[in-house]
Amino acid sequence: MSDRPVTGAVPSPNIWHHTATYELENRAADPDGRLWSAMEERADWRGRTVLDLGCGSGFHLPRFAEYAAGVIGVEPHPGLVRLARRRIRGLPQVDVRSGTAQDVPLPDASVDVVHARWAYFFGPGCEPGLAELDRVVRRGGTALVIDNDGARSTFGGWFRRGYPHLPPPAEIERFWAQRGWTRTPVDMGWRFESRADLEAVVRIEFKREVADEILRHHQGLDVDYAVNLWSKDF
Repeated sequence: MSDRPVTGAVPSPNIWHHTATYELENRAADPDGRLWSAMEERADWRGRTVLDLGCGSGFHLPRFAEYAAGVIGVEPHPGLVRLARRRIRGLPQVDVRSGTAQDVPLPDASVDVVHARWAYFFGPGCEPGLAELDRVVRRGGTALVIDNDGARSTFGGWFRRGYPHLPPPAEIERFWAQRGWTRTPVDMGWRFESRADLEAVVRIEFKREVADEILRHHQGLDVDYAVNLWSKDF
């Protein structure tokens, strides 16, 4: 399949430029499966069609494919699309397409469950993508959006320090709640196999001066990391 032209993509500061290191981050995230458990409580994708929106290199596609009837990954970055397609070879029920959250390359009412993890849906400004969710999700379907909880946890403190220009957590929560989304707080955690892996990931997530400060003060391989799971039934 040839890639359709992608316009309007919002560049990612981490995975687009540091794909191998972001793979380490994906492996370190949610080591005890708390986030996956919370997602499974909110949405059942067994025998249904899943859309992983902003799928990156396709890290989560095989897991959805274990039980879903079909899985579609959508990603704007051509290099990541190629990596995702390579990852899902041998999984005939999985497809990866070029596209953006504000222009999803799918027909109306064509998916049952949407998963978007740290991709595009960061609160105020994501309204075009929310309109696309309303278009592509079948009635009775569910959308799941995972984002950082800047109000708590060790990582939340780092996040507020590293991205002071973003809206405060209370404003982001109001944004979602006013649009009918439900918040499930999850203490997900990071757990790395080595200090070198932790340091590499911190350095792709934060500017040098912030990363230096974080690494001077944080010991060990685990990080207290809280996220918000936002969910909505359609």
